[in-house]
Amino acid sequence: MQDAQVAAEAAARAADVLVALSAHPDGPRADAEANTAVLSVLAALRPGDAVLSEESADSPARLGADRVWIVDPLDGTREFAAGSPQWAVHVALWRRGEGITAAAVALPALAELAGVAGVAGVAGVVVAGTPATAPAHAGLRIAVSAGRPPACASAVAERLGARLVPMGSAGVKAVAVLRGEVDAYLHAGGQWEWDSAAPVGVALAGGLHASRADGSPLRYNQPTPYLPDLLICRPALADPLLSAFRAARGG
Repeated sequence: MQDAQVAAEAAARAADVLVALSAHPDGPRADAEANTAVLSVLAALRPGDAVLSEESADSPARLGADRVWIVDPLDGTREFAAGSPQWAVHVALWRRGEGITAAAVALPALAELAGVAGVAGVAGVVVAGTPATAPAHAGLRIAVSAGRPPACASAVAERLGARLVPMGSAGVKAVAVLRGEVDAYLHAGGQWEWDSAAPVGVALAGGLHASRADGSPLRYNQPTPYLPDLLICRPALADPLLSAFRAARGG
């Protein structure tokens, strides 16, 4: 089984668990059980690999590993607990010298709404290799966090004549760009590696631009797994968005 298939299988297994729990959502229980589901797949199919998961104790041993799975078993716990469909499962593989090489983002609660079901033969999973779609619309749309949009987002939107679109999980926002439902996803103000690794992997595989919001590379499997900002967009929009972000930040 290829790495992308392993990522998809792990994400799908967690998604099944979460769908079963969604009738009576309990955030902490959902986080824990989804994490167990992902780890069981990785232990069975990639037993020699290291894992960095939001819901597991971190180990410095991963820093010496050549392969590290970066996992958020439930991205958007608040949305899940509130009954919103805008949550996701993130599973990505980082390889030394290559970065993120395989990724899956499962959106089970949005499968029919977003038309995600059946991609790569796994219901509700967007897997590395899905092509980006070109939107037909008037005006630029930038996805931002519904709970904590970047302080500079309004200034960026004003400079570009764009509209901000609040959304839940990072996976939901990245897939919205991939599918042409928005043009960009901008985040600033703090994220962990597991928040963005799988969304970035899927976005890059689909031909999108992904970087820090200042244009610098996104680096994973770091000693402190923290990435404060993120831009995902269609390549043609990268320069104007990065310039608008720098101007909004006074850079």
